[in-house]
Amino acid sequence: MSISTGSLRATVFPHSTALTHASFIVGGTLFITALAQIAIPVPGSPVPVTGQTLAVYLIGTTFGARLGFATFATYLLAGIAGAPVFAPAATQGLARLTGATGGYLIGMLVAVLVLGALADRKADQKFKTSFPALILGSVIVFAFGLIWLNVSLNLTWAQTISAGLAPFIVGEVIKIAITATSLPLIWRKISKKLSR
Repeated sequence: MSISTGSLRATVFPHSTALTHASFIVGGTLFITALAQIAIPVPGSPVPVTGQTLAVYLIGTTFGARLGFATFATYLLAGIAGAPVFAPAATQGLARLTGATGGYLIGMLVAVLVLGALADRKADQKFKTSFPALILGSVIVFAFGLIWLNVSLNLTWAQTISAGLAPFIVGEVIKIAITATSLPLIWRKISKKLSR
């Protein structure tokens, strides 16, 4: 059974107030921050392996477009203001956003919006729609990240792919698989509960 409302958050909390939205934004920002701190340096690359894209997939698909976008924008603004929310690195604040890895952060903002818009249209309720939506989200993140990395460090495209994509493929597949399989299961349980 498919539920007529949009995102998971809208279904579970259909009558949200401004205070509820603010709570989701703060909680979501803290969740993204926590997963960003899981950072493993990649030799020869300025881009670490982090849990950040998993947070992006989950926030986008569960919060919907507007709330997901507002949450990730709040995360970025907190980081620009100097809060230690980004993955550990030598540069923080605005320098982090304008640095070599800034494109990934901008890509995540766009990906949250796109994934949220697809979730608002129920794409996260079934694996057959959730999986391609998450692939699209990953493509958006890496498209922005790779172009920015290439231009900012003046790399060849082979160097850019080697430093900014190749080390992350397996991890992204795992993150997408986790999200694409868990959300339809959650939706199935909610559908059963609401149909009683």
